[in-house]
Amino acid sequence: MSARDDKSAPPWLTGQILIAMPAMSDTRFAQSVIFMCAHSAEGAMGVVVNKPLKNQKFPELLRQLGVQPAPPLREIALGAGGPVDDTRGFVLHTADWSSEASLDVDGTHLLTASLDVLQAIAEGGGPAKARLVLGYAGWGAGQLEEEILQNAWLTVPADDAIMFDARNEAKWARALGVLKIDPAMLSGAAGHA
Repeated sequence: MSARDDKSAPPWLTGQILIAMPAMSDTRFAQSVIFMCAHSAEGAMGVVVNKPLKNQKFPELLRQLGVQPAPPLREIALGAGGPVDDTRGFVLHTADWSSEASLDVDGTHLLTASLDVLQAIAEGGGPAKARLVLGYAGWGAGQLEEEILQNAWLTVPADDAIMFDARNEAKWARALGVLKIDPAMLSGAAGHA
């Protein structure tokens, strides 16, 4: 029986946040907080929102891309969005700005992979809240549902304070706090009756 046939399988998670359980076996996702951009029967895609890029700064990235003005009038956080296509950039942002290239995730958050959003931000405008990530996290059909059933992830509603603020090191614990869970009290063992 697949996860989709199981009545306890989770609903579609587009627009939700995934929180990695402490026993996450994939070290690339240890203590990750992921905003889910798409989730359907065909698979899922999300971007990690709590792993900063260590060797890249926003003004340098804009210079490399030829986006003016330099230095930009406004900066946004840069992060590692996931291990898939990690040289491709995505801007996760609020819905107060959009372009034809923007994907409306949930009516409140958009994902834009074109330079026009970076140009608007560099000029001092663009969306009120934004985060640029390189790469994304992806799952094949049924894979994410199976991982959730194996106790790899918890889910919570999207929270802009967690998604967009700069305190990356605290986001995992804060996301768990939404569920009123102390990370020290979590077990990595699945508990299915």
